[in-house]
Amino acid sequence: MQRLGFFLTCFFVFILTSLGFYSCTPPEATVTIGIEKTPVNSLVYIALSNRYFRDNGIRLIVKNNYASGAAAVRGMLKGEADLATATEYVVVRQVFAGKKLQILASIDKFMHQYLVWRKDRGIKDVGDLENKKIGVPLETQAQFNLSRYLVLHHVDEKKLHIVDVQAPEAVAALSGGGVDAVVVWQPNVMALVEHFGDKIEVRSIHNDQPAFCLVTAGEEWIRLHPGLAAHLITALSRAEEFVVNNNTQAKNMIKTRLNYNDAYINMIWPDHELTLSLDQSLVVAMEDQARWMIENRLTPINEVPNFMDYIHEHELKKIKPQSVNIIR
Repeated sequence: MQRLGFFLTCFFVFILTSLGFYSCTPPEATVTIGIEKTPVNSLVYIALSNRYFRDNGIRLIVKNNYASGAAAVRGMLKGEADLATATEYVVVRQVFAGKKLQILASIDKFMHQYLVWRKDRGIKDVGDLENKKIGVPLETQAQFNLSRYLVLHHVDEKKLHIVDVQAPEAVAALSGGGVDAVVVWQPNVMALVEHFGDKIEVRSIHNDQPAFCLVTAGEEWIRLHPGLAAHLITALSRAEEFVVNNNTQAKNMIKTRLNYNDAYINMIWPDHELTLSLDQSLVVAMEDQARWMIENRLTPINEVPNFMDYIHEHELKKIKPQSVNIIR
């Protein structure tokens, strides 16, 4: 009788295992994220390399063929991905456009955007940009940062000819004579320096104000997948801990994944603060950018939105409460 009970137990365990009901490992859910292939997404790459997403029941598919965070978010809103990362400027534009999206967390605070001009085009300083053609990735934070940079240097933006040049196209645009200067970010700055050498001038346009790399999702996705959002934040939190405790190893992981050399990764690594957070400074930055868009008639809306309606801090507050410092 005991032997029969043993065999019956084994039989039912076999059936349950086959049907997926009896397993020590939670079933994986597929989640797709759209990103730009740059160091601002280091926490995503580190969590992926260390299998933190899989440990939390997520099979993450990374689509990193987007030219910018703005393009990644547009792709997400068209259904190409469940999530996307982009700067706060991109989120502000989408809010003005009436899109229903939410910020889950910031994963990087960075300063890597630059104004690059050709010295042989009669440009010795910023003031010489007047009446020149400047290539800027429109609808990205680079456009806002350039505008503020010009104001601080007393240059009338209306006297510049701004054209849309996406960051990966910068070398071709500056080489072919289509523009006299470009606004780009890394690693495109490195490509320009390698191509032109001392024929170009490179200036940071951040004005000591970092940008935020934000993980965003649609309202509907969060409503339908609250558990996945929590698992995603948990994986990114583990990646942040890994960076804190293994900074050199983390840096080398990003160097290998993005195919950088030692000199380049050592140069740019200090420009990134790879922390998981939701700060009040993020809200302040978004309000500042919204006012700028209104002043420059980039939106028909004349009132700054309440950006707290677009921040979903619940998961991050549960998993890492000390990192949430926003005032409701």
